[in-house]
Amino acid sequence: MKMANLLIALGVLAMASSFAIAYDPSPLQDLCVATEDYSSGVLVNGKFCKDPEHVTADDFSFSGLNNARETSKQLGIRTNLLTVEEIPGLNTNGLSIVRIDYSPGGVNPPHNHPRAAEIITVLEGTIYAGFITSNPDHRLFAKILKPGDVFVFPFGLIHFQMNIGKTPAVALAALNSQNPGVV
Repeated sequence: MKMANLLIALGVLAMASSFAIAYDPSPLQDLCVATEDYSSGVLVNGKFCKDPEHVTADDFSFSGLNNARETSKQLGIRTNLLTVEEIPGLNTNGLSIVRIDYSPGGVNPPHNHPRAAEIITVLEGTIYAGFITSNPDHRLFAKILKPGDVFVFPFGLIHFQMNIGKTPAVALAALNSQNPGVV
């Protein structure tokens, strides 16, 4: 009798598990374009949402990322990070993008993004890039990257880039946070 009860219980569990549905939670609205207008009353990710009737394509775009910027004399790099502050439509999408200009020998020193992983694509030049794992072994994963090469820096790990070429270098990086932070 106990064996029959066990088989029935297992059968019910098996049938119940076949009806289980897994899904990613979906947002309650399609978009929440960030605004400084506090009268909207809807606050998401620390930003007030623009009235959807007033949202335009300009809220989702930025012009000028193709323009080189003068690199610093100290490190030989210049970053142009675009977050929700520059592209209000990034709000709630968990994305940001950065252009990095390197002079020959320029270094983006070891740093991390406490709220993001990063993927970098070299557009011009030759960059040596890598990251270091945390405890217990502190392993270095590094590679020389040329135009078209892509490299991933895992979430929160210390990473760096250095232009090892004789000409300027340019890279684009995407981060999976609208506010990745930098340490």
